[in-house]
Amino acid sequence: MIQADLIVILPEILLAVYAMGALLVAVYTIKDGMAPTLVWLTSAIMVFLAAVIITGGEGTNVAFNGMFVDDSFSRFAKAAILLSGAAVLVMSQEYMSRRGLLRFEYPLLIALASVGMMMMVSAGDLMSLYMGLELQSLALYVVAALRRDSIKSTEAGLKYFVLGALSSGLLLYGASLIYGFSGTTLFSGIIQTAQHGSVSVGLLFGLVFLISGLAFKVSAVPFHMWTPDVYEGSPTPITAFFATAPKVAAMGLFARVLHDAFGAAVSDWQQVLVVLSVLSMFLGAVAAIGQRDIKRLMAFSSIAHMGYALIGLAAGTVLGVQSMLIYMAIYVTMNVGTFAFILMMERDGQPITDIDALRMYASREPAKALAVLVLMFSLAGVPPFLGFFAKFGVWQAAIDAGLMGLVVASAIASVIGAFYYLRIVFYMYFGGETDEQLDTHSSPVLWTALMGSAALMMIGVFYQFGIEGAAASAAAALVN
Repeated sequence: MIQADLIVILPEILLAVYAMGALLVAVYTIKDGMAPTLVWLTSAIMVFLAAVIITGGEGTNVAFNGMFVDDSFSRFAKAAILLSGAAVLVMSQEYMSRRGLLRFEYPLLIALASVGMMMMVSAGDLMSLYMGLELQSLALYVVAALRRDSIKSTEAGLKYFVLGALSSGLLLYGASLIYGFSGTTLFSGIIQTAQHGSVSVGLLFGLVFLISGLAFKVSAVPFHMWTPDVYEGSPTPITAFFATAPKVAAMGLFARVLHDAFGAAVSDWQQVLVVLSVLSMFLGAVAAIGQRDIKRLMAFSSIAHMGYALIGLAAGTVLGVQSMLIYMAIYVTMNVGTFAFILMMERDGQPITDIDALRMYASREPAKALAVLVLMFSLAGVPPFLGFFAKFGVWQAAIDAGLMGLVVASAIASVIGAFYYLRIVFYMYFGGETDEQLDTHSSPVLWTALMGSAALMMIGVFYQFGIEGAAASAAAALVN
């Protein structure tokens, strides 16, 4: 029995054992001298595990009496988590080393956070859900405050920790109510309780608290307050990580809880998700307009995009989950390219985050400016770029589910939000000359990430990365 269970969770075991083993080796040898090697080794292992998960798994496998579920849905999410985490790690090496931030703990904390995220999307029980969530969160609290000599970085880590503790409290209170009214912590047991008649008021209260805790992790309004400060204060590569893998994990966990545990109460949680989605889209669109710091701008952008992703989840259908998964994959790809460019924004070797520094950037770096233009248009949802088709997918799912009002609201928010993306393009091509120009040299890794991401936003229109079929089977595995 235990051997079969361990085989099911083998990818998580391998990554966790590697992280703990590498930590011991580094501590007893050359410590930070191993950091560059660990970055590449950790990235390679994450890519290898993603390949194994994509090619090796089939069907639905359950371990530890239902506490851990390995199915097409979890495999899709895990592949996205591991690949985006590996990409951000590789992108971050030069930036972190030049600023004395490349410590040996950094890649290993990212690896441990990834283990927690993999646990989150495979959770089949409220206990395993919380274990995965806290493993991810504890590692992220530390990396947010990695720049110990910076007040902003320390503030970011502290705010994330305090508000994260609050969200964990909400989630645990919700879990305790659910356990009290259903008599079990297993998702399979909770859904059976909900199917035996109307969902009790106590169970609904527990669900609302649980959704509140999960909404914090995806930066949904009104649980978004940590996002701008943490994005701005954290070192830029850490911000890039926050904007990619943890978002996929949190949305995956959201879908897992709602469909596996409360699939019989779609009409009850659908209303809550519609409100969260509308608030997130509009606050993200309006609040970003006044931002001059590109990292804070991307924070509000992420809030808005999580609102769009929640549209697919609010549909409560197979098509809705499929469109949400495709949306998250495209969103992560856009963010990898965008943050690769932000990492290139330097003047005399010092990082610059003010968007005014981009004035007439296209006259000095036409290729990079064109790539950024493609990414900004895609983030804004302008056709014919891939970002438009991501939004079109969730709109289609919402229309099929009868949520026409939500689609209209999201279209209005999308038009408002397009302003701050197009302003960056305007500055690059038509803004007045600035005396202090950005450096023109850039790392080959960052250049490749930027150009590759922009290319995928155009080529992917025809191929959808080949993920449409994988997302469909993943959604079908989750929504029974």
